[in-house]
Amino acid sequence: MENFRILTNYQLGKITNHRSGEVKFGEKLLTYDKRLNLEQNIQNTEAKFILFGIEEDFGVRANLGKPGAKKTWETFIKAFVNLQHNKYCKANQILVLGSLNYQHLESEVFSSNDESQRKLLFKMVERIDKDVSHLTYLIHKYQKIPIIIGGGHNNAYGNIKGAALAFQKPINVINIDAHSDFRIMEGRHSGNGFSYAFDEKFLNKYFIFGLHESYTSKNVLLNLKSLADKVKYRTFEEMTIRESFPLKNAQIEALEFIKDANFGFEIDLDAISWMPSSAMTPSGFSLNEVRKLIHFFGNHPNCKYLHLCEGIVLEEPALQIMLCKSLAYMVTDFVKAKTSDSIII
Repeated sequence: MENFRILTNYQLGKITNHRSGEVKFGEKLLTYDKRLNLEQNIQNTEAKFILFGIEEDFGVRANLGKPGAKKTWETFIKAFVNLQHNKYCKANQILVLGSLNYQHLESEVFSSNDESQRKLLFKMVERIDKDVSHLTYLIHKYQKIPIIIGGGHNNAYGNIKGAALAFQKPINVINIDAHSDFRIMEGRHSGNGFSYAFDEKFLNKYFIFGLHESYTSKNVLLNLKSLADKVKYRTFEEMTIRESFPLKNAQIEALEFIKDANFGFEIDLDAISWMPSSAMTPSGFSLNEVRKLIHFFGNHPNCKYLHLCEGIVLEEPALQIMLCKSLAYMVTDFVKAKTSDSIII
């Protein structure tokens, strides 16, 4: 793939902090075999999980959001390789492929506030869609589980399309998010990945978990209501503020809605309070609440991928550490859930 950048064992070694008496993830993660092509690496690996990044924020910028999601993968992987390889989570279950990188396209875009430039961003997102859907298709084709880090939520479309093509039928999705990302199809961006996937029949049933009432337009709410047999949601406020529909009940409701078919697991980091993201919020789920949700939904056998998106790298070192360590926790939670014996039916 033209825009794919492999991550070698040598590169992992350079960012792994070796310490006597310890075994770090970077020493045990499986890496790209340069003697084989991309598809052969996926086909031949013994790993159950395929980890890759998406280094872009064109979709966020096309949605007039705050850029920075293109830097998340690089920050994340530096933390991830320095986790401890032990009995709780073994790194050799994971093949780190590398990342889809679009740095060479940056010079073509100057301002998303200019209408012609915004249309150019839409076209760039369409190019990225093709890469993401192809890569996720290959991973599912060989019965592996993709874990996707970084980029905007526009990439949900490629994740869904790739899975649907591999399984030869539409999939369901659970999305932990402050926003629906089910907006009008005005051109591809981070706010309409799910509406495009639904319209093109790659997405069957969609559950939005934690929608923020004050940041969802009347038109979106009316649209969701008209599709109530296929699209459901629970708001953050009814689950955690008013508690009119408790969080645990909502978990069960969401799983019952999507578990009858293969489903994808999308998490927008703007759902987590104070998490550095393109729509950072002071009010949201705690990181520990989201970690529990990852175990709950990830534990189901029909859960077929995890996508963590919309995180941004800010200048403050403490916020960079918060972002990369949070992502590392969530990825290992998912791996543990998928390898646990206690399957939720």
